[in-house]
Amino acid sequence: MIHIGRTQRLPVWENQPEGLYLGDADEHVLLPRRLAPHGYVEGDWIEVFVYTDSEDEPVATTQTPLAEVGQFACLQVVDVTRHGAFLDWGLPKDLFAPFARQHRPMRRGDWVVVGLSLHKSTGRVIASSTLKGLFDDDVDRLQPGDPVSLMVYGFNDRGVQVIVEGRHAGLIFHDRVFRRLRLGEELQGFVRIVRDDHRLDITLQREGRKANVDAEAVILGALDDAGGSLPLHDRSPPEAIRDALGLSKKAFKRAVGTLYKDRVITLSESGIRRVD
Repeated sequence: MIHIGRTQRLPVWENQPEGLYLGDADEHVLLPRRLAPHGYVEGDWIEVFVYTDSEDEPVATTQTPLAEVGQFACLQVVDVTRHGAFLDWGLPKDLFAPFARQHRPMRRGDWVVVGLSLHKSTGRVIASSTLKGLFDDDVDRLQPGDPVSLMVYGFNDRGVQVIVEGRHAGLIFHDRVFRRLRLGEELQGFVRIVRDDHRLDITLQREGRKANVDAEAVILGALDDAGGSLPLHDRSPPEAIRDALGLSKKAFKRAVGTLYKDRVITLSESGIRRVD
């Protein structure tokens, strides 16, 4: 079966002047000659992405899109018409985002986080910046403390909204964000709470002793990058510590105390210095 909006391996059914027909007699799709690699014959298998052309007919390509159906991505708006917006997703035919699927009106040049799905009537791949309904609610496999990949997709009064593991909805509360995060930014975090509503509370730092070990590594890395010293100490403003290290002042002081006791750093009025 041929799946529109997804990368898949398909057999070469026929080799014609216009290109390779992939699939079988009952269901096949054209891979245009200009995109077809040389040397393939009937019965060979080839990996392609299938989407629809301007006539809403399925077509295959060996080019790789920036996202597929069921995935999320941060894409740039390249055009806006009376029908909707068009986004660059790495293919010659831009990705359509209907007005009805836009969380707020898109403008040319904007970067927006969207989810990809199939339009029910046309079968074409479309983008939606209204992400509700696109998340996977099955979070049973995740446990507090699990490391997870994140993508920032929005901001609200409570904190930073993130896509977790490319499929789940999560939130980092404001009091757990110690540096400025950008829309579309990809980073690592940890599950803090698995909620009954299938949403996830996320933290960017581990809890307990593991969090202290992480903070120590951040400080030592920053010291190495700065030539061995940093103008930070226990009287430094929380904002200065956050901007320099992405740590809370509490985490900084706790880690500095451990590093000092272990004689890894020295303390002075001017800041901290790594022991040679």
